[in-house]
Order: sequence, then structure tokens, then C-alpha cells
Amino acid sequence: MDMGLTPLKLKKSQFERISQLVGQMTGINLHPGKQELVRARLAKRMRSLGLKSFDAYMEHLEHDRPEGEVVAMIEAMTTNKTSFFREPQHFVYLRQQIVPGLRNRKIRVWSAGCSSGEEPYSTAILLQETIQDHGLWDIEILATDLSSSMIAHARKGVYGVRQLQDVPPLLISKYFTCIETRPVRRYQVVEPLRRRVHFARLNLMGEWPMRGPFDAIFCRNVMIYFDKVVQGKLVDRFWNFLRPGGHLLVGHSESLAGAPHKFRYVQPAVYVKYDSK
Repeated sequence: MDMGLTPLKLKKSQFERISQLVGQMTGINLHPGKQELVRARLAKRMRSLGLKSFDAYMEHLEHDRPEGEVVAMIEAMTTNKTSFFREPQHFVYLRQQIVPGLRNRKIRVWSAGCSSGEEPYSTAILLQETIQDHGLWDIEILATDLSSSMIAHARKGVYGVRQLQDVPPLLISKYFTCIETRPVRRYQVVEPLRRRVHFARLNLMGEWPMRGPFDAIFCRNVMIYFDKVVQGKLVDRFWNFLRPGGHLLVGHSESLAGAPHKFRYVQPAVYVKYDSK
């Protein structure tokens, strides 16, 4: 039951239509085993819209295309789980291997699927801490996500004390300002660091207006939602947006194994665009 109410029923035909819409727009693969999850997640969305049945929701969905409600629906069904310095091995690799290999005082990083911003801000902090003369460097971080609400949240750079629990106190004191103490402490990323990160809404299945090339692309815990065909196409596009020697970093629960690609494996969840010339 949904909060004590009669459960809303999602017909197979309705699930298939939702799956088709989501797949066409985002590449996300909603296989039949996801039907109950979709029903439960969308029931909450429907209550917020005041809709009493999936028939009414399907009508609303069809009339609110191409992206408005579809994006809201995807936000309801996907998990925006992230944290500062999540999967820290990647940040160690960035500090120890990628940055020392740069020769022209310039670095471009793309956080693809940035959610609420913790990943690109972690990257900005690490670069600030790693590059001693960072003021003389040309540093730009692009952070994109399908969700407009996540992008808006990330741009503000405001986080609660619980969200900062994995950030060392010294880094909090250097890169965050306490803007609220009650009912709980809330911190904002300092303005100079926020300027390092450019946030933009982007559908990975659509056009990519940026130029590149990038030294590193973080696309972590995003491709788990795609089937192998879509993953392969996306990985090929990442290849084209990386400089020779550039790195693709994926989630530790993900792998490029099982699908053809041109990257060279470096270590778990780290791949390099290897130039054999």
C-alpha cells in the first residue's frame, strides 16, 4: 500500500509505454523487473500532482512532452546518491597520475551526471589543494546533469553538515562558509571555488554543444541505467571528447568489459585514451 491508500495499479501496457518514453529520451533501460519499482516511485509523483490513476498520469505525460514531465518522472525513478570524495581512489589517481602529467598549466574536467554537485566541487577542491600555483593555471570544470532541479541545487553549492561528513574539517574551513546554524548547520561552497565549476543541463543522449577536449571525464554510476548498446555508444562519444592520454573514470560498480571500446584499462574503473603513435 501507498501510505495507507489503495495501491495504484500500473498496467503492463502503461509500464511498457513509460519504458519506451524513458528509453527514447535518455537511454535508460527499464526492463520488466523494474515495473514494481516504477509503480511505487511514480505513485509519490502522482500524489504530488493530485492524480488518482495511472490512466490520468499517462494522459498528463502525453500532453506535457517533450521533456517536462518525462524529466520529473525520471528524477522520481532514479537515485541521486552522491557524496563528497565518493570513491576516493579516483581522486587519489587524479592527484597522483593525471595532474602531474599535465605540461601546459591547463586542465579541463567534465563531471557527466553531476547530480547535486558534490563530485565537481570535490574535484575543484582537490585541484586547488594539489596545484600549488593554481592561480597561474587555466582550470575549468564542466558539470552536467539531466535534472534541472539538481543543477539549480548544485549551482547554489549549499550543503548540510551531514553531507559534509566525509570532508576533513580543514577543507571545510578553507572552502565552505557557514550560512545557517539552526535548525542544522548549512554551508556554502566559497565563491572563488564555485567560479571554477560551470553547471549546465545536458541529456547525454542528445547533442553535446561543448568543444573539449577534456583531460578527464567522470561518468560514475550513470551507465548502470543503460543497456550494453547504449553504453557502447556513450563510451565512443567520450573517447572523441578526450585528448590523447585523457582518462575516463566510471563507477566502481561499472565496467567497460563486455562491450567493444578503444580505451586502455589502467586500474578498476579507470581507463585511458591510449595513443599508440
